[in-house]
Amino acid sequence: MQTLASAARAIRDMIPDRRFGRVVAVRGALIEVEGLAGAAQIGSRIEITSPNGIVQAEVTALDREVALCLPFVDPQGVGLGARAELGAGQFSVRPSKAWLGRMINGLGQPVDGLGSLPNGADPQPIKAPPPAAANRARVAERIETGVRTLDLFVPLCRGQRLGLFAGSGVGKSVLLSMLARWTQCDVAVIGLIGERGREVQEFIEDDLGPEGMARSVVVVATSDEPALMRRQAAWTTLAVAEHFRDQGLNVLCLMDSVTRFAMAQREIGLASGEPPATKGYTPTVFAELPRLLERAGPGAPGKGMITGLFTVLVDGDDHNEPVADAVRGILDGHVVMRRAIAERGRYPAIDILKSVSRTLPHCMNDEQNDIRVGARKLLSTYSDMEEMVRLGAYKAGSSPEVDRAVALAPQIEAMLNQGKNDQGSADAAFAALGEIVALSMEMMDE
Repeated sequence: MQTLASAARAIRDMIPDRRFGRVVAVRGALIEVEGLAGAAQIGSRIEITSPNGIVQAEVTALDREVALCLPFVDPQGVGLGARAELGAGQFSVRPSKAWLGRMINGLGQPVDGLGSLPNGADPQPIKAPPPAAANRARVAERIETGVRTLDLFVPLCRGQRLGLFAGSGVGKSVLLSMLARWTQCDVAVIGLIGERGREVQEFIEDDLGPEGMARSVVVVATSDEPALMRRQAAWTTLAVAEHFRDQGLNVLCLMDSVTRFAMAQREIGLASGEPPATKGYTPTVFAELPRLLERAGPGAPGKGMITGLFTVLVDGDDHNEPVADAVRGILDGHVVMRRAIAERGRYPAIDILKSVSRTLPHCMNDEQNDIRVGARKLLSTYSDMEEMVRLGAYKAGSSPEVDRAVALAPQIEAMLNQGKNDQGSADAAFAALGEIVALSMEMMDE
């Protein structure tokens, strides 16, 4: 009898404890479910039965006996009294090397029409905590990006996290595609968060190309999808990157854009009853940003690293708006793109004087640092006097320093101009820039 009792207990443990509730209210995208008190938690999975099939949702808030849920898809068809089943565990994905070259949604499901997606052996939680600070390796060596402006003035190191800050229409997506194709890495994981639907295929076929896609996993949530799916896609992007990092690979994680992740979190917070704060953003937005971005970077010693490049869409070219300001304080450097530079035809439209890499000066040797500093001085002097020169208010010969800048800054600008298929070499770029700086020194000696 004791053996039978033990067997019965084992069988009971194998059968999941299924909990059901019912929908008692639907307000816009928010679905209220009763009957799950004591079982539902923040982040719990909920499956709601509707005439159109199963609607997957997530618990985003709890109010007395009611679980407030937001769906991953359009809740069309969900009605009062609909059955809601509590799912087992938190959301997770099972990435594998077979995912390379594929496009998935925020739930890890294929959306590229290429058939089913082979799963890996181990589940990877979609929302995982960042590695403990004491257990992280240090940022490693400098890596080539193929973009001359970055390699010369805003270098990227393995395990570093860099932000690309830009308004709309200044070449941000093209720069992202150049980095995806040319940056030295084993695997690229690209998150397209809140993108226009028509631009996804254009980015994959025209910008990323077969070469870039072959080593990439692309996670997509378009702008028409619910806020929960857009937020989930950002988390899934990091989860897939973490899987490959734990395999000992060096991962390039690109996300376009963090701003749309913040907007999605704002929608979720407002729907769940949070009060609006700065520019309508809820408090959880500024709590979730570091939790997301800190997941990139070095892993534990002996494992791989996630090199992160995150775009920030600045509102009205205001680089001090709340999301941009918060992200700038979290990341290890920022690349500022200016509309004025794009309008005069220099691409990538990176403002060198406003961009910073926090791995400098240690990631360059003394000769490279001397060249970089000399070139920045020329560009800074020219920037200060540019308006005077254009108005004809500056008289040549008044200042030897300004004369050198006026003569040589346009040469630096011309050298930095780069098409999206024009891959640069860091060594060649330093040699060319060194010649210009040497010419400046010769002019100073005359």
